[in-house]
Amino acid sequence: MTNPLLSDWDTPFGLPPFDRITDDDFAPAVDAALAQSRANIAAIADNPDAPDFANTIAALELADAGLNRVLGAFYSLAGADSTPARNALQRDFAPLLSAYSSEISENKALFARIEALWAARDTLDLTAEQQRVLMLTRRGFLRAGALLDGDAAARLRAVKSRLSVLGTQFTQNLLADERDWVMPLGADDLDGLPDFVLATARAAGAEKGLGGPVVTLSRALIVPFLQFSARRDLRQKAYLAWGARGANGGATDNRAIAAETLALRQERAALLGYASFADFKLETEMAGHPAAVRDLLMQVWHPAKAAAEADAAILEQMLHADGQTGPLEPWDWRYYAEKRRRALHDLDEAALKPYLQLDRMIDAAFACANRLFGLDFTPIDGPVYHADVRMWEVTRNGAHVAVFIGDYFARGSKRSGAWCSAMRSQKRLGGDTRPHVINVCNFAKPEAGQPALLSFDDARTLFHEFGHALHQMLSDVTYESISGTSVARDFVELPSQLYEHWLSLPAVLSEFATHADTGAAMPADLLQRMLGAANYDMGFQTVEYVASALVDLGFHDGPAPADPMQKQAEILADIGMPRAIGMRHATPHFAHVFAGDGYSSGYYSYMWSEVMDADAFAAFEEAGDPFDPATAARLEQTVLSSGGSVDAADLYTAFRGRMPGVDALLKGRGLAA
Repeated sequence: MTNPLLSDWDTPFGLPPFDRITDDDFAPAVDAALAQSRANIAAIADNPDAPDFANTIAALELADAGLNRVLGAFYSLAGADSTPARNALQRDFAPLLSAYSSEISENKALFARIEALWAARDTLDLTAEQQRVLMLTRRGFLRAGALLDGDAAARLRAVKSRLSVLGTQFTQNLLADERDWVMPLGADDLDGLPDFVLATARAAGAEKGLGGPVVTLSRALIVPFLQFSARRDLRQKAYLAWGARGANGGATDNRAIAAETLALRQERAALLGYASFADFKLETEMAGHPAAVRDLLMQVWHPAKAAAEADAAILEQMLHADGQTGPLEPWDWRYYAEKRRRALHDLDEAALKPYLQLDRMIDAAFACANRLFGLDFTPIDGPVYHADVRMWEVTRNGAHVAVFIGDYFARGSKRSGAWCSAMRSQKRLGGDTRPHVINVCNFAKPEAGQPALLSFDDARTLFHEFGHALHQMLSDVTYESISGTSVARDFVELPSQLYEHWLSLPAVLSEFATHADTGAAMPADLLQRMLGAANYDMGFQTVEYVASALVDLGFHDGPAPADPMQKQAEILADIGMPRAIGMRHATPHFAHVFAGDGYSSGYYSYMWSEVMDADAFAAFEEAGDPFDPATAARLEQTVLSSGGSVDAADLYTAFRGRMPGVDALLKGRGLAA
C-alpha cells in the first residue's frame, strides 16, 4: 500500500491524514524524504551554472520541503500523544537528522556557492528580504562549522549527533517520571480540597484506570493541590515528587545527561572559536552577550527577592498560627499564599473558576484577534491525532489565512507545559503556502459532561500561546526560514506575552467570563478583585523564574560544570535564594534547557521580551483604545507579519520608535512604584 505520508494529502487544507497514518509509516517516510533532500542538496552543490540567489539560496529554501512535511506531522504527534513506538522513532531519528544537518554544513561545494554570493552581494540587486536570508544562511553555515576541516569537523559532527540523542532522552525520561507517579487520595486525604480540585483528581484517577481521586505530576492538578490541601504531609510528598522529576535514580535519571550535555555544548563552542557556549548562543540574540543578560536578571532579582522575603515572613507567621513548627517550607508557600490572597483580596478560587470556562476563553482570544486584526475563526472537521483536538479555519475578509489547531487537555501521553508550533509554515516561494498552527496546553480535563474550567493563570497561558499562533498565522514573508516565529529567541516571546494583556481588559472579561451553570457575567466586584490581585505573590513568581534563568546562564557562561547539581546549589547560594521557594525548573527537569538547545543560555528570553511587551501595550494605552486600529495595524506590519525578515531590534523600534528600559517591567510586576 502507498505510504500516506508520501502521497498527496487529499485532506481539508492539506492537513496531515492522521486517520490513515500509522507509526509504521514514519520510518520509511523519513528515509525516503531524507533521500530526496540529499538529492536536492547535491543538485544545488553540483550545479554547473554560476551561483545566483535563485539556484542556490532559494533552492536551499525548497530542498527539505518533503522532509519538513513528514517531520511536521511526526513531531506534533510525538510531543502531544507519545507511545513507546513513537518514543523509539524519536530516538532513531535524532542521530539521522543530525547527520543530515552536518552533511549540509560540511558540504564545501555548497558553502563555496554561498560565499561567492556573499562576496558579490552588493552587485546582485537583491531585495531587503533576500539580503537578510543570504546573511542568515551564511551565518548559519558558519555557526554549524562550515569552516572546519578534518578532525575538528568530524568531532563537531559527533558532538552535535550526541547532543541530539541526549536531548531526546532527557525529554522521554521526564515524560516517564511525570506519567508514572501517582498519589491516590483516600477519604481522609481530602481536607481543604474544593470541588473543582476533587473533580480534576477524579478525572485523573479515571484516566489512570483507578477507582478514585489521585494526584499526578500534571501542573494543572498538583499546583491546585498544593494551594488547597490542608494535609501538610501530603503537600510535602507531592511537592518532593514534583521536584524530583528526572532525579529519581535508575533509567530515567537526567542528572548525568545534563552534565554530559553541558560538557558537549562547551566543546562545541570551543571548536567554533567561542569562549563559552553562552557567548556562542547569545551572539545572534538581541542581548548579544552574557553580561547584558546577567545585568537584566539582577536588576529584577533584587526587588523581587526583597518582596518575596517580606511575603515569606508573613506566611511563616500564618504557618505557626496553625500550630505548625519549624520554618516555612516550599510545600507550604502556595497553601498559605492562597489563604492570604483570600484574606487580602476576598478571592476564592472555587468561586472564581466557574467564570473562566475554557470554551469562553477560546472565544475571548478569537474575539480579540477579530477586533485587532480582522480574523474570523470557523470550526472545521478533519483528520486529527487525538479525539481532544479541535480545529478552526482562520479567514480575513473571506480569504483563507490559516488553520488553527487546539489540543488543550493534559494526558499521560503528552509532555508537560504549553507550546505553539507550526505543522506547516507560511511562505510564498514555490507557491502561496498558508500555515497550520497548533497550540498545545495541559489544562485539567473535566469529568464527562462537565465544562472545562481554568484558573486565571491557565487563561493567561491560553492567551500566551495564542499570541505565538498569531505570529505564525499573520506571517507574510517569501522564505520559510524567516517565517513566523523564526526570530531571535529573546524576541519570540514578545507577541505571546503582549497578547496576555488583552485577557486582563475588564471589557473582555465582562463579556466572556460567564458562569458555567447560570451563564451570568462575572460580577463587577469579583472582576475588580481578581484584576486587583493580578500582581499578588509576584515576588514568589519572579524569584522562581529568575533563579532558573540565572542557573541556566551560569551553566553556560564559562567552563562546563562537572556536577551540575553542585553548580546549581552554588549559584542559588550566591544569589541568596529564599529557602521556601524552589526554582521553577530545577536542572533534572529543566526541559527548556536540556530537551534541546532552543532555550539553553536563553531562558532569560521571557523576561527580555517582557521588557518590550509592557512598553508595547502602552502604545495602545497611549492611543486611548486597547483595540486602536492604527496601532494594531502597525503592530501587524512591523512585528507579527515580518517574521525574521528584519533584525528584531529594528522591528521593535519601527513599532515603538525606541527600545524600552526595565522600568516598565518592574512597574508592571508591582516591584516598583
